[in-house]
Amino acid sequence: MAKFPKDFLWGGATAANQYEGGYNEGNKALTIADVTTSGSHTEPRRIGWVIPETGETGVYKMEFGKPVQFPQGAIPCVMEGEYYPSHQATDFYHHYKEDIALMAEMGFKTFRMSIAWPRIYPDLESEQPNEEGLQFYDDVFDELKKYNIEPLVTMAHFEIPIDLVMKYGGWANRKVVDLFVKFSTTIMNRYKGKVKYWLTFNEINMMEHMQISTIGLMQVNDQLKAEAAYHQFLASALTVKAAREIDPEMQVGMMLAYQPIYGETCDPYDQLLALKIAQEQFLWYADVQVGGQYPNYKLKEYERNGVQLDIRDGELELLKQYACDFLSFSCYGSGVQGTHENGGKASGNGLSGRVNPYLESNAWGWATDPECLRIALNQLYDRYHKPLWIVENGIGWADVLEEDGSVHDDYRISYLQKNIKSMRDAINLDGIPLMGYTMWGCIDLVSAGTGEMKKRYGFVYVDMDDEGKGTLKRYKKDSFYWYKKCIESDGEDLD
Repeated sequence: MAKFPKDFLWGGATAANQYEGGYNEGNKALTIADVTTSGSHTEPRRIGWVIPETGETGVYKMEFGKPVQFPQGAIPCVMEGEYYPSHQATDFYHHYKEDIALMAEMGFKTFRMSIAWPRIYPDLESEQPNEEGLQFYDDVFDELKKYNIEPLVTMAHFEIPIDLVMKYGGWANRKVVDLFVKFSTTIMNRYKGKVKYWLTFNEINMMEHMQISTIGLMQVNDQLKAEAAYHQFLASALTVKAAREIDPEMQVGMMLAYQPIYGETCDPYDQLLALKIAQEQFLWYADVQVGGQYPNYKLKEYERNGVQLDIRDGELELLKQYACDFLSFSCYGSGVQGTHENGGKASGNGLSGRVNPYLESNAWGWATDPECLRIALNQLYDRYHKPLWIVENGIGWADVLEEDGSVHDDYRISYLQKNIKSMRDAINLDGIPLMGYTMWGCIDLVSAGTGEMKKRYGFVYVDMDDEGKGTLKRYKKDSFYWYKKCIESDGEDLD
């Protein structure tokens, strides 16, 4: 049985806004996540707003894929009597030593986490970063080093500073490029020698569906979204440039939300639709951030829609010269698209489209595709010819904590068995250079899509419910011991 490479980076992944907590400690400023309520798979998360000039208030519902349209002049605000899951999340801020010890017990080689921008720069315009915030992450990296766990750090993982929205209007403002590069340069300088692997923007293409969380726009149109994307591409290239100057050993990757898209039938129009959606929702972002240039199909779309970018001298060359070193991506399953009216709609994560009758789904409508990772890895490597890293993959489930402290999550083990075998085949049968695998939500955290705790992903159960009640005590699930065995065997023992 073929194994994974000896230097393969096994681990898990989290994000500060879903896991860290401590939202008002250490001089941290607010993020958009900090003013976003909890929700469920039937009720959307909400953001309160106020118009300072008139005192008018209201609520915006975060519906996936629906363009953001707050009233003119509105600013986000905290509402009385509401629960905000990011404020405590599952409290890595106070449990990081305990959690890292659990990761080490499983045999983690790497841990993906994010740095909350407003923890480093509570005042975005300040020239002096917040030492308390910097020291917190220093302490985390030192704890990881104690166990020889390599950090993989995301610089922006849906932790949009609220001032970025209120003062600048989000990433459509070119000034934000300089603010981000100041932040990225600060943390790369500070953690030189402690952090080798960096990611700029988490799931950069989610600006297609979640504009307030990703690019901080409170009103959206084609022009503003195009400007925001261009500014993030510029910020990424400038960050890559800075990384090469700070430490040639550093590697900066992009992070893409990805899934293979299948045409529902062999009708050529179904196949054409699948290609079109893959290009529009996924691939063009990587074409720029990893490939180094805008694809012709995107430029033609801009031309049709009257979109014009403010591209200045030397900037296209900058995108080309400082493309990302590797491509990381999330992939939880596959999607189906079709043109025929009789196709059933899948719920899932909003990207799936039609129901795939060949796959089984969980309570949230997410279907398990046993070959999605192998297909995704081949598609992406054949297109970009750069090293790949699967930095999110996993399954949410309503895990049950038994009276004896055990959690029997055989469904998660079954999911991982299929997915890890799929990527193992991509390495050994197809020759794909895969750097590592970090399973999403390795310690239970708050769901980004719904704000629930009930939809759990981790190997470790955290005693916390959807209303923020619980002891925060950690319990090892059956999958904890299974993943430990998987890592010990270099992915050979998947039983």
